[in-house]
Amino acid sequence: MQRQFDDLLLGSIELFCLAAELGSFTLAATAASVTPAAVSRSVARLEKRLDARLFVRTTRQIRLTDLGKRYFEQCRQALSQLADAEREATGQQTSPAGVLRISMPTPYGHYRVLPLLADFRERYPDVTVETHLSNRNIDFADEGYDLAIRGRAPQDSSLIARKLEDSELVVVASPAYLRRVAARLDTPDDLINHDCIQFELPSTGRHLAWDFKRDGESVEMVTRGGCGSSGDALAGVTLARHGAGVFQTYRFIVEKDIADGTLKELLKPYGGCSRPFILLYPHSRHLSSRVRSFVDFLMQRLGT
Repeated sequence: MQRQFDDLLLGSIELFCLAAELGSFTLAATAASVTPAAVSRSVARLEKRLDARLFVRTTRQIRLTDLGKRYFEQCRQALSQLADAEREATGQQTSPAGVLRISMPTPYGHYRVLPLLADFRERYPDVTVETHLSNRNIDFADEGYDLAIRGRAPQDSSLIARKLEDSELVVVASPAYLRRVAARLDTPDDLINHDCIQFELPSTGRHLAWDFKRDGESVEMVTRGGCGSSGDALAGVTLARHGAGVFQTYRFIVEKDIADGTLKELLKPYGGCSRPFILLYPHSRHLSSRVRSFVDFLMQRLGT
């Protein structure tokens, strides 16, 4: 195997990652016990090698270019894997350690995963967990994520997919809305006379259809309404709580609202539909101990 990286280049990559993490050449220099000039030379060395700018520099700050962001994420992941390999080779990887990055949908993150992280960190204090809450699909290679949670299994065969759970859907509205709008709501067909809060799927730009059970079969229904959101499904719950209309969401989000009367569950005879949440991570012959530990932890706490 031909050598591609010498010690100087690897050192430059480490200093570049420090500067990117800390947002400052001076802070990176202090952390690495070198001079700011040494950090600047290292970054310049990388930019010359890549024939591209990694930072936009002003007199007051530095920020990564778009290419710099992608390069940083991949370099950080590579350095983390090198550290894992060294710990394993020297027998030091007795406990998971390092940075673990996970992307997940906003509702599932707030109501399912984030409440568990304190327990995970108590069990594995040397693992730093960075969470990204968004409904958009991420690119593992370009963005440096270790894990993702999504609502469907991908076509990408390079990813392992493990189902965490099937989450039940419910239709809700506030008592104030139901008092204001006297139209009956006995079957899903009656939704045509109601203001249905919409959620736009980031992947398609289309409004998410609502799911119901009719005679034991699952059916989808397109609804209409004057309020909605495109990035955060929790916005729909907030709108429903404040009387903006009827909304279909996950039971785990609104179960307390239903219990205390803030929201009323509707169309119960047509309920029973659910949507899956799936844990995704890349195939790897040498899955790091921190990723393996987090996968096992989530499957134990949430897995079906």
